[in-house]
Amino acid sequence: MAKKVVTMGELLLRLTTPGHSRFAQARSFDAIYGGAEANVAVFLANMGMDSYFLTRLPDNEIGDSAVNFIRNYGVKTDYILRGGDRVGIYFLEKGTSVRPSKVVYDRKNSSMCDIDVNDIDFETVFKDAEWFHLSGITPALGGKCILLVEKAVEYAKKKGVHISMDLNYRAKMWSYDKFESVVSKFIKDIDVCFGWLSSEEEGGTHKIADFAKQGIDLKKFENTFSNMQKRYRIKYMVTTLRENYSADNNALSALIYDGKELYQSNKYNFTIKDRVGTGDAFAAGLIYKLANGADFREALEFGVASGVFKHTIEGDFNICTEDEIMTLVNGNTSGSVQR
Repeated sequence: MAKKVVTMGELLLRLTTPGHSRFAQARSFDAIYGGAEANVAVFLANMGMDSYFLTRLPDNEIGDSAVNFIRNYGVKTDYILRGGDRVGIYFLEKGTSVRPSKVVYDRKNSSMCDIDVNDIDFETVFKDAEWFHLSGITPALGGKCILLVEKAVEYAKKKGVHISMDLNYRAKMWSYDKFESVVSKFIKDIDVCFGWLSSEEEGGTHKIADFAKQGIDLKKFENTFSNMQKRYRIKYMVTTLRENYSADNNALSALIYDGKELYQSNKYNFTIKDRVGTGDAFAAGLIYKLANGADFREALEFGVASGVFKHTIEGDFNICTEDEIMTLVNGNTSGSVQR
């Protein structure tokens, strides 16, 4: 029997400028759907898990389109509430060479922002669930979503469900101080925390984008992770390490800390087709392996390879097979034609 996993967040309409054109040049947009937690749900469904997604969408044709879009990828939509006036939107301008990608949000007053926690039957949602995944983006949507996360995490813990949270700070959505004060309430006693809080650092803030120039101070990470683990009683602290050479050319590895060992994954160098959703692909790969009994080192290697593979795929979702990811894990990065 497939293991049940639940993810929760906002499903967004993604409008992307054609090719690498700028917003000022665009006369049309390519439309698909995505969002951090939905991206995880799609990957886990693709891996054969019983993957459920909880969100709220308007009860109109656009809401129907969004539901059908993720249902086509095997995600179970039983827990999607309907109501409100609009789907949240994000606009994407894909960068290239020295020009970075840009995102503009249009999410205020979306259906998800006005969700009523009393409309959700958490007993049913978490019945027989193995894993619950959420991100710091959802509480950024406002007070009702903060209450939603609070109740969902509380219930998942009560039912003994494994919990992972990707902190996913979004500077365009709220201040860092507000972010930290809110998410710190939700990460106590969870299984996996992706990312860290600056208040737990020693010696200043890590600048991920500058790693390629400055090198990686693993001792600093170990201290920060140790501080968070002790304070919040988190089983695994995890982060990716991205080296930005240009908007098209990056390197990626990752770290995981279990309280005793700081383990670093293999590093991959690659060319980028679409960067959006790559962190979600990493998180989903790690969750998939941990939920199915892998040790944390194996899970990290699979997660990194999953994140790297997503860079080659257009759209938010990591559409691939386990065998394709394992090909990368096993060292075959040639991209040769498979016949």
